[in-house]
Amino acid sequence: MENKPKMTVSQRRLLFGAVFLMATSSIGPAFLTQTTVFTQQFMASFAFAILASIVIDIGAQLNIWRVLSVSGKRGQDVANEVFPGLGHFVAILIVIGGLAFNIGNVAGAGLGFNAIFGWDVRIGAAITGIVAIIIFIVKNGRAVMDVVTQVLGIVMIGIVAYVMIISDPPYAEAAKATVLPEEPLSMVLPIITLVGGSVGGYITFAGAHRLIEAGMTGERNIRFVSHAANWGIITTGVMRVLLFLAVLGVLTQGAILSEENPPASVFQFALGDIGMKVFGVVLLAAALSSVIGAAYTSASFMRSFHKVFDQYNNLVIVAFILTSTLIFLFVGRPVTLLILAGSFNGIILPITLGAILLASRKKSIVGNYHHPTWMIVFGVIAVIVTLIAGLMSLQGLADLWNG
Repeated sequence: MENKPKMTVSQRRLLFGAVFLMATSSIGPAFLTQTTVFTQQFMASFAFAILASIVIDIGAQLNIWRVLSVSGKRGQDVANEVFPGLGHFVAILIVIGGLAFNIGNVAGAGLGFNAIFGWDVRIGAAITGIVAIIIFIVKNGRAVMDVVTQVLGIVMIGIVAYVMIISDPPYAEAAKATVLPEEPLSMVLPIITLVGGSVGGYITFAGAHRLIEAGMTGERNIRFVSHAANWGIITTGVMRVLLFLAVLGVLTQGAILSEENPPASVFQFALGDIGMKVFGVVLLAAALSSVIGAAYTSASFMRSFHKVFDQYNNLVIVAFILTSTLIFLFVGRPVTLLILAGSFNGIILPITLGAILLASRKKSIVGNYHHPTWMIVFGVIAVIVTLIAGLMSLQGLADLWNG
């Protein structure tokens, strides 16, 4: 029987910090474009893909967060105990993928500043890098990170909720399509894509590693961890649903979305001239929070390489952010690197989640803790879905390389 510890003020702050760190890590520039494009393609039926992806996401995240918390070890360390060397392999993939994605996040923040103030994208990107670095070098940086990600998450959700109300979407049609889509088989690719974007790569480990670092480990804290895992996915899902409904609303009203920047045209149609600046605020919040989440989580995977990475973790995070920013400033946005990162993301989750499922049955890792069978079933489904995503992304990379 699970214990139910009384939650203190600091634990409540930690809970929301872990929830929003995970959620805002997934809500980046790609999240905004991805949701908009799929809604444009499938209209109300896209609601089915969102619901299915949320169910799979919860299955994946509950498995990972609970097992890691009970063991008190980070993802790469658990993977190493299941199969020696596997954790180091996964850590390398996550660090490379996280660095590449962070270049895109920095670029997205620069575009956000450009939309709001008209500044050069590189100036906005440099400011983003500086702000993110300051968060990790000030005293009590982890607490500052928790607060910043919460504020940015609330700002994004609030603005998108307002745009959804203004766009007046067909709620009844969307609700019906949630369980009765027009072509359910056509939803396979969107579901796989959403799962990869919500819990793929480093994202699902962001909150779990934050909880481990704060000492929320062992079976006595399992209920707390489960709540945090569920709320993380639900928060991401709420943002996805709000944006979906906002896009559906403007499309129903006859909006023609820009091919170059589909989500921006949604805000412009709904809000008029100020819409682009409002979109800039959302894009900036999404990008900055993703920069923080990617840097923190990628650096946490480097802790096992050498004690110096663990001892000077904040400096590693700063170096990670600085490198991402400088690459964008001096090289631009390397498309090939981002495509490689997408492929890495596709293969990281099934490998790591598979290792977590095996770890859940090893007493040397989880002790006497009994991991629920229904969670393992959910986890197996998530492994299969994300494995398909990985194969598809690798195939796409091969086609690009050959063509």
